[in-house]
Amino acid sequence: MIQSNDLKPGQTINVNGDIYVVLDISQNKTARSAMVVKAKVRNLRTGSNVELSWGGGEKVEPAMIEKKEMQYLYDTDDAMVFMDNETYDQIEIPMDRLKWEKQFIKPEDNVNISSYEGEILGVILPDKVTLKVVECEPAVKGDTATSASKNAVLETGLEVKVPLFINQDEMIVVNTNDGKYSGRAK
Repeated sequence: MIQSNDLKPGQTINVNGDIYVVLDISQNKTARSAMVVKAKVRNLRTGSNVELSWGGGEKVEPAMIEKKEMQYLYDTDDAMVFMDNETYDQIEIPMDRLKWEKQFIKPEDNVNISSYEGEILGVILPDKVTLKVVECEPAVKGDTATSASKNAVLETGLEVKVPLFINQDEMIVVNTNDGKYSGRAK
């Protein structure tokens, strides 16, 4: 068990059967009242963000999340299929649980799959991914009065704003937390 005052961002906890990852933590202690620990957490099954609170020193159950590297193979009508690189076992994850992650994964990419006691929770994305620009607006000379960016469509279907110097068929780096352009691929 973990004491509530020892919680840190990134830890996974089990509260009433739900699995959460801690996003942010704050502790409030006043002279009149006991310590209150508040945590912003994300439910790993539903993806929703909530705030939980405990008294100082209360016990919280940790959740041991297992990570396994798997290769993304292909899509079925309603799921994405991944293969274990060691045993060649295949699993399917429903597409509605991977709406955000799908924008950053290409077939044959290796990704980490998270699970809790055998239940597949989802895909853990790297902080940044390299993707190819397949469609790009042409840059208009002298069009830098407002913002010097244009729309681009990447190989996964993700649409991002890129600087004017980026052209079709270039490889760019995209941040997976917010889906924004991060730089040119080296």
